[in-house]
Order: sequence, then structure tokens, then C-alpha cells
Amino acid sequence: MRWWYDSVLGWPTAPGEPVRLRTGLRFDVLDVPAGAGYATLERLGQAGSAGRAGAGSAVPGFPVAVQGGRMLLLVAAGAAEELPGLLEWLEWGSLPLDLTAVGAGGLLDAPLAPEPGPAGLPPRPPERDGLRGAAVWLRPPEPGCEVGSSLPALSVPGRAGTALDLARLVHTLATQCHRVRLAANGPPRARPVARVG
Repeated sequence: MRWWYDSVLGWPTAPGEPVRLRTGLRFDVLDVPAGAGYATLERLGQAGSAGRAGAGSAVPGFPVAVQGGRMLLLVAAGAAEELPGLLEWLEWGSLPLDLTAVGAGGLLDAPLAPEPGPAGLPPRPPERDGLRGAAVWLRPPEPGCEVGSSLPALSVPGRAGTALDLARLVHTLATQCHRVRLAANGPPRARPVARVG
């Protein structure tokens, strides 16, 4: 598996076992509850392999993994540093969100190298990924494709590429993380209504 990351994708790995990917060099990671991640991908119109460029989606796909109850979305290197300011700018900064970023100096458990399914892509993992908590690709990186140009990044005038805007992704993720948090707290309690008359 290390060979696939080092040689095929050109992604740096940390020495030792299990294989871990170094973040902040080729990509950063947004880590969210899986439910919020799936809702975000569906909201953006790119759930599973439907987000692949050329599959009829207006927004190209980018690598996404799941591990246990978490979804790991790969974003452009440097995005982790931008997250706190971006959340403030989007007016989400004052709310507790289960949305974290892993950037420079971080490590990510390497998802298992994908085995092609019937359409060349792995199937959507079951609810608890079925692999005892191992990270698996929901949407794997494509060997031979430059990952940097497909990763969500902040919009810059004149930037080439068709990657999803990081602000749009973070806003949608924050909304879905907030909804997951509210749902976990149960339905809102009815307020007493005063009867007049």
C-alpha cells in the first residue's frame, strides 16, 4: 500500500506502520462526522462517484475517504490555516462545529488502496465501513491526475481549473455539521403558548 501512495500518487508517507500520509504538502484534510459529509456531498451534487468530472456533475470530484464515523475530505494544501478565518467570515465562527482541519505537520491514516469495482471505482462503503475502523476511499484519487488542481481551494481571480470553491465547501459542511449537532440533541421542545381570550 505504501508503494501506491509513494510511487503511483507521489504522496509523501511517514515511516512506520500503519501507513500514514503527511498532510500540508500535497493536500490538507477537513474532518467531519460522516453524516454531515454525505449530506454535503449530496447537497453539492457529487455523492459517491457521481461527482467525477464528465459524469454529468457541474462540480468535479475530489478525493474523499471515510474512517469509522468520520469523513475525510481532501482540500488544497494551506486550507487548514484558512479554516478559522473562513468560518468567521462565513459567520460560523461562534458556533461549536464538529469540523476540524489537518494541515502542515499532520498525519492521516492512509486509506486502503482502492480495488476497482464494476465501474472502475470502489462501491460506497457500508455504514461503518465494514473494515474495523480502517480508512477507505469513498472517492479515491486518480493515478496520473494532478491532485492539486482538483482540490477545493479559495477562489483567486484568474485561477485555472474547475475545483470546487473552498468557501462554498466549508459553508455547506458547517451547515451540515450544525444540523447533525442539532439532530443529536433531539427535537426542539415545544414552547408553551399563552391562550388569549
